[in-house]
Amino acid sequence: MTGNETTNESPDQPRHQSPAHKRDLTRRKVVVAGGAAVAAVGVGGGLAASAFADGATPTTPGKSKASPGEACYTLTSETTEGPYYIDADKIRQDITEDEVGIPLTLTLKVIDAETCKPLRNAAVDIWHCSALGIYSGYEAMSSGGGGGAPTDAPSGTPTDAPSGTPTGEPPSGAPSGGTGGGHSEPTDDERYLRGTWKTDKRGYVTFKTVFPGWYQGRCVHIHVKVHVDGEWTDAGYEGGHTCHTGQLFFDEKSVLASATVEPYSTNTTTRTTLTEDTIYPQNGQEGGLLFLAYDKKRIAKGVRAHLTMGVAPDETHDSTDTQPSASASASASS
Repeated sequence: MTGNETTNESPDQPRHQSPAHKRDLTRRKVVVAGGAAVAAVGVGGGLAASAFADGATPTTPGKSKASPGEACYTLTSETTEGPYYIDADKIRQDITEDEVGIPLTLTLKVIDAETCKPLRNAAVDIWHCSALGIYSGYEAMSSGGGGGAPTDAPSGTPTDAPSGTPTGEPPSGAPSGGTGGGHSEPTDDERYLRGTWKTDKRGYVTFKTVFPGWYQGRCVHIHVKVHVDGEWTDAGYEGGHTCHTGQLFFDEKSVLASATVEPYSTNTTTRTTLTEDTIYPQNGQEGGLLFLAYDKKRIAKGVRAHLTMGVAPDETHDSTDTQPSASASASASS
């Protein structure tokens, strides 16, 4: 690792006792058999090779199985879907289109939290706002002048809506798409910064996108869904059910670094920090906080992000009003 490179990865993850949740993992010992480092090649020449070690990859397949009465990994927190989800109609890994911003390579590994087996051929959706806080499909709700924008949280919490204009002016009216995190119908046909792709045999999926911006009431984040038991066809992914709905988050250091780069630096919206955000469960990787690697002096060259997500493939979590839960975790012991 070069002297200029920064990362929020921790090679030695603390041991966590899995808290109570729907799969009765209370007080079960969290065990993961040794994390194998994943080599990361620099983005756009801005990074030297570095090791990603979140303890998610077992050293051998046989050791990934949990002993009786144990869970090999704890569940990744479920959070609200928000009003801006559009069902998988863009099957692609590169979701950037013509959007400007800091290049972001996002790699997720999806595993069964109880067995530690990777989920292959699962459909993973991600979507997020642009560098200026705009969601595709909902630009009319992001441009100010008439209705503000819908919320991404139960009433009484900050709104998940692009701030008025691309320069970050607050919305000027009451929410037009309902409250309580309910879904809003798209207002246009744009679909940038949205996409769905399938996990490989090891449970990995990688997307190319840009570092998200921010808007009034929310910290910087990416939405994510995992669908299983469906079928991949020429038309896309059909059937199955959603076993995880959550959000991925960025540490303050990386967000502050991005804010020095155009067009992020032109956003005058008052930014909600990670600790102020009411959707983020405030539990680190347990709640979707990404591991990041980038050159702190040249973040504009690109950022690499990764996380292992433990999900319950036999459960359904697709509610638009799911409350944040600190009882779930995306951290593993080493």
